[in-house]
Amino acid sequence: MLLWIFKSTGIKNTNNKTYQFRQQDNRPTQLSTNEVIDQRLAYIHNNPVESGPVAEPEHYLYSSTANYSGRQGALKVEVIRCKLKMY
Repeated sequence: MLLWIFKSTGIKNTNNKTYQFRQQDNRPTQLSTNEVIDQRLAYIHNNPVESGPVAEPEHYLYSSTANYSGRQGALKVEVIRCKLKMY
């Protein structure tokens, strides 16, 4: 099923030969606050939902969503939480 999704997305984009796995923009985001970190994590966790293979982020086998909600996921994940120094 995933291969079909990657192929159907890749066909729509002239930068690809066959498949597309990730978005093709290259705009870095500075992780300057915990709020921005949380926004980026939410984006990453929701990618499998937006692309269609699962209905909920925690249903995706390789998601770290479970780890961030206090449970153990399929992979060992170091949860990111930091106190930022403001200058």
